[in-house]
Amino acid sequence: MLAEARSVLEFNSTLLLSPLLMQAPKGDGHPVLALPGFLASDLSMAPLRRYLKELGYDAYAWNMGRNFGGVVSRRAALRDLLKRVHEAAGRKVSIVGWSLGGVYARDLAVQMPDLVRSVVTLGSPFADDIRATNATRLYELLSGEAVGDIPDIRAAIAGDMPVPATSIYSRTDGIVNWHTTQLRPSATAENIEVHFASHVGLGVNPAALWAIADRLAQPEGEFRHFDRSGPFAIAYGRADHALS
Repeated sequence: MLAEARSVLEFNSTLLLSPLLMQAPKGDGHPVLALPGFLASDLSMAPLRRYLKELGYDAYAWNMGRNFGGVVSRRAALRDLLKRVHEAAGRKVSIVGWSLGGVYARDLAVQMPDLVRSVVTLGSPFADDIRATNATRLYELLSGEAVGDIPDIRAAIAGDMPVPATSIYSRTDGIVNWHTTQLRPSATAENIEVHFASHVGLGVNPAALWAIADRLAQPEGEFRHFDRSGPFAIAYGRADHALS
């Protein structure tokens, strides 16, 4: 966890590499909802939203204040939020969720697949032993929800998504066990490893931002696996089929 301080370097790297990041594929104007992680607010997602807006997306904040957790208690409010964004834009919504925000994103895709275009998660613990994080006890204390009390929801979130899904993660994540971030690779699902990224810095890491932009730029209804040969090629791990 002490190494999470490197998130400052990740953010500074993004600032220095902003001209390169702007060479990412441009967006088609479709709405993207950005969901913050546990204990974070919309401020944490501001750099990502600004980047996506610069690329041509209609980026939305969640506007629910600080995220104190509540996979069950926030379900209705998140469904209403997704509906509002979809109605305002008149198009399907891509959802980018950081950490716990990614758990919400996957749950929304399961519940309302007709409104969701794609899901991208950043260091989100949705698979295997999701208690294997350094924030589980605090989550249960602040949210009032025991992680083990939602088996049906957990099973749905961890399963195959009805929409294209990408999990961006780091094996050097100091908060979430990276094994819990792994989805089952398929024709419309993939894992993208970012070397040496921190959990706190994953949403401002330049290689992660490039991957997000690339994933969102795919035409609606189409999916191709991430091409790791781009300008940040050295930052990515092997493709899914080669992971062990």
